[in-house]
Parts: sequence; structure tokens; C-alpha cells
Amino acid sequence: MAQKKRSRMVITLVTAAVIVGALVYAFWPRPTLVDMAEVTTAPLQVTINEEGRTQVHEAYIVSTPIAGRLVRLTVHAGDMVAADSVVARMLPAPPAALDARTREQASAGVKAAEAALRVAEADVNKAQADRDLAEANLERTKRLFDSGIVSKAALDTVERTARAANANLDTARAAISMRIAELNNARAALISFDADADSGDNVVSVVAPVSGSVLRIMQRSEITVPAGTPILEIGNIETDLEVVAELLSTDAVQIAPGDPVIIDNWGGPEVLHGTVSRIEPWGYTKVSALGVEEQRVKVTIAFTSPYSDRTALGHGFRVETRIVTWTDDAALTVPSGALFRNGTEGWALFVVHDGAAVLTPVTVAANNGLTAAISEGVAQGDPIVLYPPAGLEDGQTVAKRSAYQ
Repeated sequence: MAQKKRSRMVITLVTAAVIVGALVYAFWPRPTLVDMAEVTTAPLQVTINEEGRTQVHEAYIVSTPIAGRLVRLTVHAGDMVAADSVVARMLPAPPAALDARTREQASAGVKAAEAALRVAEADVNKAQADRDLAEANLERTKRLFDSGIVSKAALDTVERTARAANANLDTARAAISMRIAELNNARAALISFDADADSGDNVVSVVAPVSGSVLRIMQRSEITVPAGTPILEIGNIETDLEVVAELLSTDAVQIAPGDPVIIDNWGGPEVLHGTVSRIEPWGYTKVSALGVEEQRVKVTIAFTSPYSDRTALGHGFRVETRIVTWTDDAALTVPSGALFRNGTEGWALFVVHDGAAVLTPVTVAANNGLTAAISEGVAQGDPIVLYPPAGLEDGQTVAKRSAYQ
């Protein structure tokens, strides 16, 4: 009996020990499994990315200098033209066709002008006869005055009459010129639509203002157009091509003229380079594809890559721009997912020391959304916690999560 009692006691003690051990194991605090990474030194760039389009900075629109019929163009988009070379030809607009009543009125006007001219010619003949008589009287009166027969007053009167006769003759001759002009004007009203307006002497040549490429043709067919109608656009793609990007106003304030720009995804094999040349001071509202109103600012980018690297680019082509706002070839970097806001004190992350996660405030020099550059707070090679869970606290033990956990 005593033997049996000792056996049951041993079994009971062993069972109790196993249960206690299981409870201790079950409730023993375990380290929190987390993803971990290391602080590394690597090149880092922070860029503002936006779509852009190419344009010729100084594009010239060639328009019709007069109203008339435009001869069909022989140049095509993409053709090279030299300054002062003929790119279009025009025929002046012919007079409008006259109806029967207007033609009769114009004919009557011509007859009236011819009659007025004949009257003016008769007036000239009369004025010339009066002038000849006045000059003859003047010669006789001078001889009589020299002989003492007539007085000085009589001589003055005859001289005045002669001058008046000369003036009347000049007036009559001027009337002849005026009547001739009126006759020409009346005859011009009779010019009809069938007049010879297509003669080579009437062709007006339109020349290119500068040397460059024909960017686009606005009007190719032969057609009658008013003065000032755009015909084609000319620009120099080789030396005058630039990129225009529409940045959010919050991004535009972060850049300055001279900032380097990386231009890619334009279709060519080479990544192109440029610099910010101009930031417009006027912002405007633009509705995005999602229907959100955004304040945008136009930023102009000048190419620094040689033309040989971008010969396929033309006017109005789509490109993607990356404006570099911060760069460092040996920055102390951490993944952006390791950072979190530490109240109002700035940024922080968890550095792992001896298996414990230590809350460490850091100073972020730059952040491109994927990688952040740290200027103070950590050192190269420090293990850090990625995407720290919400319940992780300072000093809490952690362990690295394996790929199969």
C-alpha cells in the first residue's frame, strides 16, 4: 500500500509540474516579430515628377498679307525652309462682279467725268487766252509809262490784272488734273470680276520669316481668304525646342531656375537632360482626370543634351520630367516605411539594440517617398524596424520575422 501511495504522489507531482511548465510556456512573454532592415549609405535623389510636352520656344505663324486667293501650298509639314524663301503664293482679291444697275450707274459716272474733263479743258483754253491778253496789255502799258503817258497807278492796275490771269490759268490746269482723276476713278468702278487678275504680275509671294522646319500646315488647299489668315507655322526644332510641364503650385515653390532635370519615357533609348529655365509667376486652376481642381504652374525646361540624342523629338511630343530638388551621392538612407511621426517632435524610428526596439528620434534631410536620407540619429549598419506595428513600444523585445512566418 505504501508503495502505491508513493507512485500516485510521484505521478501527481510530475503531472502538476508538466501543467505548470505548460502554463509558464504559454504565458511567457515572447519577442514581437517584425520586419527589419539596416541603415545603409547609398546615392539618393529627390525629384518632382510630372508629364510635359515639347514646344518650339519661338514659333512663327505665317499669315496672308492681303485678302485674295491662296495658291495651293507645295511645302509639307517637316520640310526645312530658309529665311526669306517663298512658302506660299497669293493672287489679290479680284473686284466683285457688277450687276446691271451698278454697271449702268458706273457707265453714267464715266460719261459725266468725261464731260467734266471737256469743260475743264475749255476753261483752260479761256484762261490761257485771258492770260495772253493780260500780258500784252502789260507790255503796252510799260512802254507808255516809260514815255510818261500813263500814270504809275494805271501800270499797277494792269500788272494786277496780268497776275490774276496767270493764277486763273493755274487753277484751270489744276482742275484738269482733278477731272482726270475723277474719270479714272469712274472707269475703275467698271472693272469686273472677269478682269485679268491672274496675270503673273499680280502674284504676291509669302516668304518665311526665319529658317527652320514647317511645324504644321493650317491651310493647304487653294481658297479665297481674308488678310491675316494663318497659313503655316515655322520653328527651329534643333536649337529652339524646350519642354513645358504643368506642376502643382505646391511643387513649383520647391524648385528654382537652374535645377537639373531628367527627361525620360519619351520613346527614345537615351535619357535626356535639361535644366529649369523659367517658372511662370501666374498659377491657374486645372481640373484633373478625377475631377479635382488643382492649382497648376507652367515650368519651362531647356535641353542640355545634344540634338543628336533627340533628333526624333518634335513640337508637341509627350515626355516625362523629373526635376531634381535634392541629391547626395553618399547619403545615410533608410526605407521610408521605417519612419513615423513622433508626436510634435518630428520623425522617429525604432533601432534594434540587444533584441529590444529603441525609439530613436532622427532628422530627415530628404525623402523621395521610397527612401529617406537621415542627417542625425542613426549610424550606418544600425538594424531598424520596418513598418513598426501600432502596439510596438520603446524597449519592447523584437525578433526578425522569417520569410516563412
